[in-house]
Amino acid sequence: MVAKRCLLAILSVYVVWLTFAYEYHFIDGVNLLFHEAGHLFLRFMGQTVYFLGGTIGQLFFPVACAVHFLKDGRHFEAWLMGIWFSESLMNIARYLGDAQAQLLPLVGGHIHDWNWLLGRWGLLPQCESITATLHVVAVCIAVLCLFGAWRATGEDVDLAQFVPTRSI
Repeated sequence: MVAKRCLLAILSVYVVWLTFAYEYHFIDGVNLLFHEAGHLFLRFMGQTVYFLGGTIGQLFFPVACAVHFLKDGRHFEAWLMGIWFSESLMNIARYLGDAQAQLLPLVGGHIHDWNWLLGRWGLLPQCESITATLHVVAVCIAVLCLFGAWRATGEDVDLAQFVPTRSI
């Protein structure tokens, strides 16, 4: 239990960093692999699903791992997969936000997925506002998962202790 709480303390700092200063980092290499695999496995389903396939693949694997851990009754680990999911969502948000400017390097230098998708849907000018919203959603998921993981360690979280009280 102590090791899990230490890990959660480290992950809490990580989530704060992701929230305020997200940049491409080590786990995004894994996310990129799953992203490209999504394109590969979904390419037969048409162009739109092909371009969405990267995002689908990138989000599928953290969810699949969480489901695996839940089936084994390993709730703490499942919550950690939720943090991975939220980090991956932040990575997707960054990529989506680049749809109009297209400054991020692409694997193989091909078509920008989100430029293609948002262009077809008439949402390309809104890419930055969509990104901001997606980032906030991802942060909320990450915080929820931190609390869930804490509860899974067996220690109850009393949210009232985080609410400031006024003393007279």
